[in-house]
Amino acid sequence: MARVDLTVRGGGIFGLSIAWAAVRRGATVRVIETVAIGAGSSGGIVGALAPHVPDAWNAKKAFQLDSLLMAQDWWTAVAAASGLQTGYGRMGRLQPIADDAALDLAQRRVQSAQDLWRGQARWQVVRATGGDWEPLSPTGHLIHDDLSARINPRLALTALVAAIRSRGGEVVVGEAPDEGQVIWATGLAGLGDLSQAMGRRIDGGVKGQAALLGCNAAGAGQVFVGGLHIVPHGDGTVAVGSTSEATWDAADTTDDKAQDLIARARAALPVLTNAPVVGLWAGVRPRAASRAPVLGAFPGRAGQFVANGGFKIGFGMAPKVAEVMVDLVLDGRDAIPDGFRASAL
Repeated sequence: MARVDLTVRGGGIFGLSIAWAAVRRGATVRVIETVAIGAGSSGGIVGALAPHVPDAWNAKKAFQLDSLLMAQDWWTAVAAASGLQTGYGRMGRLQPIADDAALDLAQRRVQSAQDLWRGQARWQVVRATGGDWEPLSPTGHLIHDDLSARINPRLALTALVAAIRSRGGEVVVGEAPDEGQVIWATGLAGLGDLSQAMGRRIDGGVKGQAALLGCNAAGAGQVFVGGLHIVPHGDGTVAVGSTSEATWDAADTTDDKAQDLIARARAALPVLTNAPVVGLWAGVRPRAASRAPVLGAFPGRAGQFVANGGFKIGFGMAPKVAEVMVDLVLDGRDAIPDGFRASAL
């Protein structure tokens, strides 16, 4: 392999996405993952790509919107280069509306979505029809947005690795030397390293648990009810998640909290009542104190950078994160929102 322009440390969604964006621009790239591809929280099972509500607008919501609008073309290119499926599909999402006040708020957000989402996606209030894939709504109305999408996290990571290699990039599982500029996308451990470099704690891992049910609803959209994501995938499974746990005994072990997720999903969508549990997942997701991604220069390390803190929205943020990081590192163009920088923590 020729001399490496860029080393990316970490084989999760941020690291692999950045590497893919870099090889597409002609850079020679090496990804180093010391454990396994998707060994951290990127190896989860939910894959909900969902927007923030269209009001109280800020830089984080605008960044995420850009990324969600990029996603279809971005993941199509990954699939074409790799010859593999990613599980991406912009299938939309339904949410129940609890009472008249919530209905009024949802209706007011119809116009704000039209303005803030630039006419490229819709937030609508629709009447419930009583279909099998509709959650019970006390008002008889549902929020439907057509921006929400799904991704199969494990298929997507596998496809990214193949796409990077198809463009001459190197993906190493194990150890290898750093060459060129270095981007650290090492998840929870990386936030710990960043805390040490900054002399203060800026990380806060949050455990999540999720489940997969066997139910073929591949053509249906997501359902979001009571903080619970119910995500039909194209492989005949439905993902349910996830918990947010500040404390835990075992990071990678599921318990009664996962069983509670399953019970809530079945109550929300009775069509899932007899769907068997075909998989469970638990892991700790990297969440910075700002709850936004941490992007940009690595404090105190010349020629080194950080891309971390995806928390629950890493896959949704990944296309835009990848492009702005490559803009910065390869081309010197800095389009990172101020609130995403390490100095903002």
